[in-house]
Amino acid sequence: MTEIAFPTLSENSPGTEGVVSTWFAEDGSSVAAGDLVAEVAVDKVDAEVTAPESGTLTQVVAEGGVTTQGSVIGTIATD
Repeated sequence: MTEIAFPTLSENSPGTEGVVSTWFAEDGSSVAAGDLVAEVAVDKVDAEVTAPESGTLTQVVAEGGVTTQGSVIGTIATD
């Protein structure tokens, strides 16, 4: 199982909270390595999150959920 982490968008504040703005892949869906799976935001900075490998996506943090940079927002189980 591979973890998908909330990217660090603010190097000066690594523990800063952010929001999972949008999930582009449904929970339980198959994704391919490099697929766009989510968009996250910290302050006024948005970033796209891609799948690090192919497999089945499990969302850990719901859309609109608040979490800290570097924390796990989803996982991918290899097929």
